[in-house]
Amino acid sequence: MDNENEWTVERHLLGQPAASVELYHRFVALLEEIGPFSYAVSKSSITFKGTQRGFAGAKPVRNGLRGYFDARERWSDPRISSAAPFSRTLFVHHFRLASLDDLDAGVSDWLREAYAVGAGAHLDG
Repeated sequence: MDNENEWTVERHLLGQPAASVELYHRFVALLEEIGPFSYAVSKSSITFKGTQRGFAGAKPVRNGLRGYFDARERWSDPRISSAAPFSRTLFVHHFRLASLDDLDAGVSDWLREAYAVGAGAHLDG
């Protein structure tokens, strides 16, 4: 039996609309195409971790998928609700995806950049 204080991916998916759960699974599939990663799950998010650090996170919500990704530059896109400096070399971007149509080449580009950050690309120079 799961500890009620323990957060898991399954617990985040429980009770969410089928469309939001499918969106989450497709988001993860995009990440899996880029390369291996691990998970760090908390109450607020499912974080995806690279070899050096966490680089993105996502959480299914009633009307889609909410999440964040880290990048070495500020990205601009209507799906990005905010982008702010996280450190001298990184920006954290918060996004909301409403449907599977939102999982396009732009999101794939964000995730490739974030994955590079997770592998330590922001530490070069």
